[in-house]
Amino acid sequence: MNYRKLGRTGLKVSALCLGTMQWGWTTDETHAVQVMDAFMEAGGNFIDTADVYSRWVEGNPGGVSEEIIGRWLAARRNRDQVVLATKVRGTMGSGPNDHGLSRKHILDAVDASLRRLQTDYIDLYQTHALDEETPIDETLRVLDDLVRAGKVRYVGASNYPAWRLMESLWSAEVKGTVRYDSLQPHYNLVHRAEFERELKGVCETFGIGVIPYSPLGGGFLTGKYTRGHIPESARADSVKHRYFNEAGWRALDALQLVAAENSVSAAAVAVAWQLAQPVITSPIIGANSVEQLRDSLAALTVILAPDQVQRLNNASAWDT
Repeated sequence: MNYRKLGRTGLKVSALCLGTMQWGWTTDETHAVQVMDAFMEAGGNFIDTADVYSRWVEGNPGGVSEEIIGRWLAARRNRDQVVLATKVRGTMGSGPNDHGLSRKHILDAVDASLRRLQTDYIDLYQTHALDEETPIDETLRVLDDLVRAGKVRYVGASNYPAWRLMESLWSAEVKGTVRYDSLQPHYNLVHRAEFERELKGVCETFGIGVIPYSPLGGGFLTGKYTRGHIPESARADSVKHRYFNEAGWRALDALQLVAAENSVSAAAVAVAWQLAQPVITSPIIGANSVEQLRDSLAALTVILAPDQVQRLNNASAWDT
């Protein structure tokens, strides 16, 4: 494992981040613990979650992923070795203030996350998505207060459009608050335009670390989906809707060819393609088992030739 600075900060995170959206959803606690142990043994130190995971599952109240991580941290007594990231924004109750990025909700949510995670600080606290009902300066001011109180060490954003990210940088400079030092965008070989059109330039210019989620396109870029086969999966419908098109198959064909040339899996090449980009800090990989984790960790050993990167870029090119 190698380590990279998170944007302009001095914080060093592993080149791969372990995503935990599936804890308590498609992965039970036993397997989650095994994956976290294996990730740490491989040198990983960066773990990402969110308070809302996995509230969309029937019977899941949200916070379950954080609770599993909290029990693991307490059992392993390794909190000081982990760069722990979580997020706030999603609906966590039935009340009018149980969601969003208002001062009230963030103050309530951070304390709830700290309890579930069994820790007294969060390394990277991220606003999960845009909240147009709350002024950005209100959100940044409360995040600044949390940093000053020691409950949070760095702050980041997720799923922000470029205009909101720029507005936040301007507000932070004018009002003298903390600024976002990381962005968590949806980005992969078959979902490029959303990040590359404007967000990429903002992150490069202002030194914002990029920790993209869904580097494998919900499993599409592993090659387990084919034109004639859709495996049973909790994400199968969304994968089919988003990627089952000529552009998706063209990118997947190129990916599998490069994978064969390097004698590695398609998943490893998909992640290696991101790691080859200077703007990317740490792709967020998910795994339901240690075997799946090792498949993604293999990306760390893949050095793509310039012509291979270009072929992947050409096969997945989007219209400007």
